Amino acid sequence: MAASSPLPFPGADAAPGIRREVLTVFVRGLEVAAGIGVHDHELGRLQRLVIDVTLELTPAAIERLADTINYETVAEAARGIVAEGHVGLVETFAERLALAMLADGRVRRCTVRIEKPGALDGAVAPGCEVTLAR
Repeated sequence: MAASSPLPFPGADAAPGIRREVLTVFVRGLEVAAGIGVHDHELGRLQRLVIDVTLELTPAAIERLADTINYETVAEAARGIVAEGHVGLVETFAERLALAMLADGRVRRCTVRIEKPGALDGAVAPGCEVTLAR
């Protein structure tokens, strides 16, 4: 039975014919300063990355923060990769972040998009996007 809600309507569990199909949690525009790049001029300096993460979770009733993925978990994982040291490619960074998110068994699919502003003259933001799923 669903936990009682302070709202004047029942949760999806109590609604006939309604089922949870997808729960998506996302973080958009997370900025970090990272040691990243393969060119000589990129070594020994920090560059701005703009990160978007989309997590598809196993659908479930969400009543407390512990029932879902905290946005801060995404930010901490990205900052943790930065703290590990220089990363050659944004693709590598994106895959590491996606794998970190998939360490939580509730995450069924993770898409990480990373923009590296200033890396290519004439482009607003070159970058990459990776999707990993279980």
